[in-house]
Amino acid sequence: MDNKAIQEQRMREYFIQATREILKGEGLRGISVRNIASKAGYSYATLYNYFKDVKELIFECVQDFQDECEEMVQSEIQNTPQGLERIKAITMAYMKYFIQYQGIFELFFLEGVVDMSGKKPTIELIVTFLDRLCESDWEYCISQNQLTKEQAEIHKAELRYVAPGLLLFYLNRKHPESYNEFKALSERQLNFILKN
Repeated sequence: MDNKAIQEQRMREYFIQATREILKGEGLRGISVRNIASKAGYSYATLYNYFKDVKELIFECVQDFQDECEEMVQSEIQNTPQGLERIKAITMAYMKYFIQYQGIFELFFLEGVVDMSGKKPTIELIVTFLDRLCESDWEYCISQNQLTKEQAEIHKAELRYVAPGLLLFYLNRKHPESYNEFKALSERQLNFILKN
């Protein structure tokens, strides 16, 4: 890689990191070209040398947040047996990530997000994220005849909607009131979904 490419990558990373910090702290409402540039330590005009627009930056951050969440999930499920038990553990770790970073939860599930770049649609990345985290375990359950493909698809859809719903009530309505109560409620809901 030549010096120009290294410099370009470094500059892009400054703006991505600034955007990530704003999104984690303030959510999408804190995002503007001027805020990002200021946090990165450059003029807002410089941002346009490296990104088409703010939407492209947000798209990059969504991918980064998903990578970060996946790393956390993998560290939390290391010793969990493959199959339904690991799907439950993955879902619990996934929800724990969003509890730690409420601004990211808001970006993923509350903001009226439209397609944020010409790459892969951001909405699709967000909607299928939990499915992708659990994919090898769904396949394992099907291969072991624990579930049919149709049953797995039904359970995937249930988890896709239940997890954000539980998070929404806990983060925005403080229901249940404590994290331990949230965790117990979530485990009961996941047990119900995965056992039926």
